Amino acid sequence: MTPAVKAQILEYVESFVTAAILAAIIIIFIGQNFVVQGSSMEPNLHNRERLFVEKISYRFRQPKRGEVVVFKYPVLPKRKFIKRVVGVPGDEVKIRENKVYVNGQRLDEGYLDSLTYGEFGPVYVPPGHIFVLGDNRNNSEDSRFPDVGFVPFGNVVGRACFRWWPPTKMTVLKRPETFLQFDKAAQ
Repeated sequence: MTPAVKAQILEYVESFVTAAILAAIIIIFIGQNFVVQGSSMEPNLHNRERLFVEKISYRFRQPKRGEVVVFKYPVLPKRKFIKRVVGVPGDEVKIRENKVYVNGQRLDEGYLDSLTYGEFGPVYVPPGHIFVLGDNRNNSEDSRFPDVGFVPFGNVVGRACFRWWPPTKMTVLKRPETFLQFDKAAQ
């Protein structure tokens, strides 16, 4: 093998190792791809859609009501769920007459297609945890179920912030207006 060929191979190996290290840093600390599985977030997110999940914000702040988060399923941490944050530490959450209430205030959930059936709570979100619900409330395994329950901050992988697949639905994922109004009313 000539020195020129050895130099070329060494350059490829160095490029590959550098790319692998950069990819690992990005996936561990900055963000990663996530594929929606199932119908629990319909009508807003659908099966097989691909999202970018950023991991930086929650290093500096806790999740906010209305954000869509990816978290490790408590019973089987290798599995990841995607749900909407409805309650943060200290919040009282309950479901009465097909409506969700947080701290006694009814959420106007115009981003949903159907009512939330059943009664639930009230429950109080403990420190260091969030209460999550799927947007397809009647087909979602979420904080109402004991195997999910309150999600510890440590289980939260990141915030879903951008849908990139399919290209026709490419969009930034924003908090619904009802949660922005809720935050203003709480101040």
